[in-house]
Amino acid sequence: MTSGAGSPGPPGRPTAEQIDRLLVGAPARHTREQVAAEAGVPRELAERIWRALGFASLAEDAVAFSDADVAALQRVGKILDGGLLDEQTVIRLARALGQTTARLAQWQAEIIIGAMLPPDREASDAELAHVLDTAQQLLPDFEHMLVHVWRAQLAAAGTRLLTMADEELVPTRVFTAVGFADLVSFTRRARELDEQELAALVEGFEARASDVVAAHGARLVKTLGDEVLFTAPTAAQAAAIALDLVETGELRIGMAYGPVLPMLGDVFGTTVNLAARLTAIARPGTVVVDSAFAGELDGNLAAELHKIRRRPARGLGVVQPYVLRRPSS
Repeated sequence: MTSGAGSPGPPGRPTAEQIDRLLVGAPARHTREQVAAEAGVPRELAERIWRALGFASLAEDAVAFSDADVAALQRVGKILDGGLLDEQTVIRLARALGQTTARLAQWQAEIIIGAMLPPDREASDAELAHVLDTAQQLLPDFEHMLVHVWRAQLAAAGTRLLTMADEELVPTRVFTAVGFADLVSFTRRARELDEQELAALVEGFEARASDVVAAHGARLVKTLGDEVLFTAPTAAQAAAIALDLVETGELRIGMAYGPVLPMLGDVFGTTVNLAARLTAIARPGTVVVDSAFAGELDGNLAAELHKIRRRPARGLGVVQPYVLRRPSS
């Protein structure tokens, strides 16, 4: 970047146009009507896809779409024309893509900016320009890594579904172990910490949970600030995860085994609700499981189960919980 026609001056503050040009590439050339016409896709469908991807509706005369947008819509048109997917499925896939990549992009941007800009003062124009220059250098590697990891995760997801589905390719219900890990006294600790300390606490918790869950071949479904939800194909895997996580004494964990409904990347059903209720029963530094989970673990030498008194679980009646521990030997 230069200032004036003479010798290069100090870098200026990056503009929205510069960021867009770096990350998107192709310049905007089309309006809403033009991009649909160029792609040969009905305008209503194009707008539904755009909204599903998470982008705002624009004015009729706003020139905001590039040739890359035209090419993307053309690909969607070919999928529909070829009968590979129906319109409803395309919209659902677009919504999944939009929500996931929006969170990914926000998260990555926060990490890069947090690492490169001073936390205690306003960043200078030169420092902001340096972030943009660094992003330009990292972009090809990030893009390659994104596609590679997505393919690997897609393969892992397909394998999990096939394993759980038995003879059904797309199950409506699958049996799995569900666990909630909850940070103890999070509300009190949040009041005592400043913003950076609180962010470090939450990120450290999520990072450890993610690492432990992945190491045991299970799946971190979502994070909820002071809580994470994970699933595992077997109770034995879930037990190993919980016992590794709870060692710090800062967590309490509830787990249940039974049918769940996988939908929108999440899991739903009574088993999920029961795991949440058991988390509320658990004392700090302990793991509590339901009777079905205990039955699945029967005979497993890697864990011990201790029956405790029956408890009412809100909305689920009276349940028989067990405390899960490592073998005393």
